[in-house]
Amino acid sequence: MQVLYERCAAVDVGKDDIAVAVRLPGDGPDGRVTRKRTFKTFYGVLREAARWLTSLGVTHVAMEATGIYSMPVYHALIEHGNFTQVLVCNAGHVKNVPGRKTDFADAEWLVHLLECGLLRGSFIPPADIKAARDVLRYRTKVVQSRTSELQRLGNVLQDAGIKIDSVAHSIATKSGLAMIEALIDGERRPKVLADLAKGKMRSKIPDLALALEGRFGDHHALMCRLHLDHISHLEDMMARLDAQVEAMMAPFRAERDLLSTVPGIGPLAAAAVISEIGASVSEYFPDAAHLASWVGLCPGNHESAGKRRSGKRRHGNQHLQPVLVESAWAAVRHDGYLRALYHRHVMKWGGYRSATAKKKAIMVVAHAMIVIIWHVLATGRPYDELGADFFTRRLDPDRETRRLIAKLEALGHQVHLQPAA
Repeated sequence: MQVLYERCAAVDVGKDDIAVAVRLPGDGPDGRVTRKRTFKTFYGVLREAARWLTSLGVTHVAMEATGIYSMPVYHALIEHGNFTQVLVCNAGHVKNVPGRKTDFADAEWLVHLLECGLLRGSFIPPADIKAARDVLRYRTKVVQSRTSELQRLGNVLQDAGIKIDSVAHSIATKSGLAMIEALIDGERRPKVLADLAKGKMRSKIPDLALALEGRFGDHHALMCRLHLDHISHLEDMMARLDAQVEAMMAPFRAERDLLSTVPGIGPLAAAAVISEIGASVSEYFPDAAHLASWVGLCPGNHESAGKRRSGKRRHGNQHLQPVLVESAWAAVRHDGYLRALYHRHVMKWGGYRSATAKKKAIMVVAHAMIVIIWHVLATGRPYDELGADFFTRRLDPDRETRRLIAKLEALGHQVHLQPAA
């Protein structure tokens, strides 16, 4: 195959060592020569590796994506080397042929693909976007931890026979937490506990008095105290992370405001989208279809021998998908194009009684939202609402009339049309 890059290198990344293979012009059978060398993954040694590759005149470097281990190598090459391009490749796209496997063999295979231009790099965000991504992903983990801790608190109350969440929608309301604090402090009288209800919960005091009669003991009080302290700590962490997100999003305020014009996307969801795909979206993704595929929100394409085998979605970005699905559920609660799109596909796949139909339809809405996001960021213009009657306006009245008549006649009816006054 034709060699596109005369001086290139590939790196097989491990936790403690990297194996480097370099392809250069030489006196080999094909006029090429391969040089190999290993380096430790200490950052100072990685700087030495970058300088060594630069001294050889290497212009292109590639490595497999190996999670967090590939990041120090990538940054050392970017910051301390002089290369035209550094690619971090999806490991599933560059699998070697079966046989004896060594680190040098993997590096050699990768560099042969690279010199022929057969590798495609993954999206690596700029440093400021990457920092915001780390903070927002950790915030998601903290929110999940808080939810798990609330579930553990609920399990302790259930074991004690306290059924607050059978009357209130959650134990985490102000009324619920006040009752739990009173239980921890030693109060056991159901009517006294129920009288701690606030606001609309006071109308449920008789039911609360029944729900608060149980077998709450000292060990239940200890467990509830520990759970509440942990929840308070997690909420403090969330507040600190929210403040950090606001500071990190200051340079991207314009893009964030643009995304907030899309139904279902609030400031936090907009920040999450920017942290995952960047602010200059057209620079990294040439069109909306590429972005939808990268996120994993478009149908799969698997065809063989003229037959389509599967339309299953790829995994895609597992951090951005939940954000878009959650935003899609928020969007379909408001009248507009996205709600009309959701209704159209729910009816297509079985109606509102089908949970599968609703799940498939919400993925269609999430796909539409990522397409909208690309266009909003690429054009710099806010979202233009198409209206709830978008699909109705596109119908041909005569064609729709014939379709409905044919459907009624198929059901055994005779149809006589009379123009409306």
